[in-house]
Amino acid sequence: MKFGILFGAKSYEHEISIVSAIALKNVLKSELVFVFCDKFREFYLIEAKDMKANFFSSGNYKKNKKLLLKNGGFFIGGMFGEKKIDADVYINLIHGMDGEDGKIAALLDFFGIRYIGPRLEASAMSYNKELTKLLAAKAGVKSLKYDVLRREDMINLSLPTILKPCRLGSSIGVSVVKDESELEYALDVAFEFDSEILAEPFIEGVKEYNLAGCKIDGKIKFSIIEEPKKKEFLDYEQKYMSFSSESRAKEADISEELKAKLKGSFEKIYNCGFDGALIRCDFFVIDNEVYLNEINPNPGSLANYLFDDFEATINALAKNLPREREIRIDYQFINSITSAKGKL
Repeated sequence: MKFGILFGAKSYEHEISIVSAIALKNVLKSELVFVFCDKFREFYLIEAKDMKANFFSSGNYKKNKKLLLKNGGFFIGGMFGEKKIDADVYINLIHGMDGEDGKIAALLDFFGIRYIGPRLEASAMSYNKELTKLLAAKAGVKSLKYDVLRREDMINLSLPTILKPCRLGSSIGVSVVKDESELEYALDVAFEFDSEILAEPFIEGVKEYNLAGCKIDGKIKFSIIEEPKKKEFLDYEQKYMSFSSESRAKEADISEELKAKLKGSFEKIYNCGFDGALIRCDFFVIDNEVYLNEINPNPGSLANYLFDDFEATINALAKNLPREREIRIDYQFINSITSAKGKL
């Protein structure tokens, strides 16, 4: 199986996507093709030897061949025609806007390109934290009570609270507010990144668990369950360090009963439209009840550090991707009108 790794794009998480792609390069032994989308949304073919962070920050990637996205795949243009990039399946490794909001998924579907990643509707529901709450409710999975704040709102919150931009990941723009004097600054930080903010009660010392998985042959293939090390919450630096590491995470020391509850909640979420994707769900456990915190539709380097045999999992997932329903277009309706009434 030859994979195309699609990364970068126009997003606050652009650099995280680059680091994620580099980490995946060092994990997968399969033959890989790297397709970089820059901030101008132009695509470039990147050689494996150039997969280093400073190759992108320096702008050297612009010396590489530009790619065209069209029906069937990515193509290199030339004087003597176009050549299609040889990849069996692409992996959507674009984080945040463009990748997790559904734009790339829509393009890949539109052009008939096979890919690992959430489809359009699942992307939209998991990208927006308010919509994720609605998805959890539909799936029958608990989540914390919340408010959605806008700049023009009269804001009156119970403290302590945690503020999160509604459409952003990697804990960018997130703040814990324990005192009224901290609120205005925390709101300004969050509104720098989004016009809407999700406010939830902040629970000191709450137990948090991460679980990844995908559907293969009709059954969920689960990763280990991780209890991430954190300070007050999993901030940008801690998330960055976890998935940029090539070492495996340590499995949480929890009861079989709790493992079953977490897996059951994950399966309910996944079955709400995530076929074809490897996702990671972050859960809280409060009074032995499981609550969904967030869905990571394109987790950092696909959460490879949570799997015993990540390569086998990805290869199996690539063979279990959803297929678009064939729609027959034969113009019978127009032809029947034309034959009955003459030219239309």
